[in-house]
Amino acid sequence: MAEEDYGTFVDWTQMGDLAKSSGPTKVDCKELKEFKQMARQGHWAKNHKLRAQVYQQLIKTIPCRTVTPDAEVYRDLMGDAAHKKPTSQAPLPEFVDGNPVPRYCLKAEAVASVHRIINCIAGQFPDISHCPSLPAITSLLLHFSKDEAQCFEQVSRILACNEPGKRLLDQTFLAYESSCMTFGDLANKYCTTAHKLIVSTAQDVLEVYADWQRWVLGDLPFSHMVRVLDVYLVEGYKVLYRVAIALLKFYRKHKMGGQGGQGNQQQQDSGKIRADIQAFIRGIGSTIAPDKLLEKSFSIRLINRKEITLLQLTNEKSLQQKGITVKQKRSRRNVQLALNPDTFSSEIVSAKEMHDIWSWIPERFALCQPQLLFTTSVHGCSLNRFYSHCEGYEPTLLLIRTTDGDVCGAFLSSDWEERKRGGNKLSFFGTGECFVFRLKPEIERYEWVVIRHPELASSIKTEGQEGTASSEDNSLQQPEKPAGDLSPFLAARHFNLNSKNTSMFMAGNFDSIIVGGGEGNALYIDSELNHGRTGRCTTFDNPPLCAESFQVSLLEVWGFQDAMAQ
Repeated sequence: MAEEDYGTFVDWTQMGDLAKSSGPTKVDCKELKEFKQMARQGHWAKNHKLRAQVYQQLIKTIPCRTVTPDAEVYRDLMGDAAHKKPTSQAPLPEFVDGNPVPRYCLKAEAVASVHRIINCIAGQFPDISHCPSLPAITSLLLHFSKDEAQCFEQVSRILACNEPGKRLLDQTFLAYESSCMTFGDLANKYCTTAHKLIVSTAQDVLEVYADWQRWVLGDLPFSHMVRVLDVYLVEGYKVLYRVAIALLKFYRKHKMGGQGGQGNQQQQDSGKIRADIQAFIRGIGSTIAPDKLLEKSFSIRLINRKEITLLQLTNEKSLQQKGITVKQKRSRRNVQLALNPDTFSSEIVSAKEMHDIWSWIPERFALCQPQLLFTTSVHGCSLNRFYSHCEGYEPTLLLIRTTDGDVCGAFLSSDWEERKRGGNKLSFFGTGECFVFRLKPEIERYEWVVIRHPELASSIKTEGQEGTASSEDNSLQQPEKPAGDLSPFLAARHFNLNSKNTSMFMAGNFDSIIVGGGEGNALYIDSELNHGRTGRCTTFDNPPLCAESFQVSLLEVWGFQDAMAQ
């Protein structure tokens, strides 16, 4: 009986169909690829004992630090108490950030066992400073453990994982906070319509996304969470991102369906949005089956684990530079506050329109506020003055209003000073975080084509990727840059691009600036900042952003000023 072998802590009356063991009784494979396929298909999902055995097998294969506490350590520390039911719940350590222990069909007294295990872990892992997901993981694994000591060992191995490039749980505030920023970046790129909904309804988008891990590890019902755990133990941390993105997509569908397809676009207190998402996820079992959630999660074409890791490291570096490395009273300024309508002033866009643009930029710049660097109305129509005012700033935002009243622009990831690396040749530079957009007559953003079509590139760079040609056919030189200088996320050097035309982000010389290349330019502005052209380009796969030939009425460039340094 599963109850006798791995159900000591389980309240079987809450298990429903999961209490009935059926299907396969063993897993006969050793290859990770086979495990991955079985996990996604739910091979052991209907057999509680088999699932427990598979979890134990998977966790035992995790590469760990040389000294990792095991079950015997727990028994030695706890003595006779390890074999007795706890009589009271010890307070949880501060590093769980107030997150309670999810019940997950455990007996009431088993929750006290989770408290006891976590407190023992706190003594064995003094380097843990912030780990809000630990109560959920410990509760889940206790559900499938023979005793507290076995659960302690399994949780310890997850925390002690030292496989290069692999992470299972955030254990510092820096790692956790950067994961929230990374989730915001991923939602912005791969869950655009749902992200727009959050931007339009929540006063603080970052505060909403700060709950992303809890959506999965805490709010999901047990029947859904164990299916996620099946895959998470095989594939790692990226699974949490995928499931959270899928939940956000389902939430958006739920809201739009409940509002007759229109949705409530009025901004609300972020706490209400967070509570609404939490209530939806906790009740998801009534509308979305566990396998449907996983199917949605793995149908999302995300960038691979390497690129997610690079993005996370970039966000960590940004937080470190701003001195945000430990838990403190929430000091991040949200999108709306960074764009204070009382102080923000542009002759091209309103505060509301700039707010929309700010929702598109990478999360690590959400701590910044706009700083006007250059405007033709003050500095005149001179490309030399444009460069002199914009050099030294990275990234920048280019805004253009035409004489026809159209508004378009570009987010440019790199310093304009990099144009000098190409010598006298017009040379492209920048990274895949660049994008172009139009605001009027309608609002639309066009990202790097590789983000929307990952099949255009792989993550291995080959020789001979760069080339030179005349500026007439837009096949311009992609100058080399020292590896440490490029933003690691979406740098073209990480990709084996099928065509160099897909990585022409920005270029400039003495007589023009160009954004986007390959079969045309998304934006071309002449040396007098007076005449411009726009058309489809391969890099962004965009239509013309306004009339194909236009006169510039006004041009502005904005930088990103660190609001924390104010």
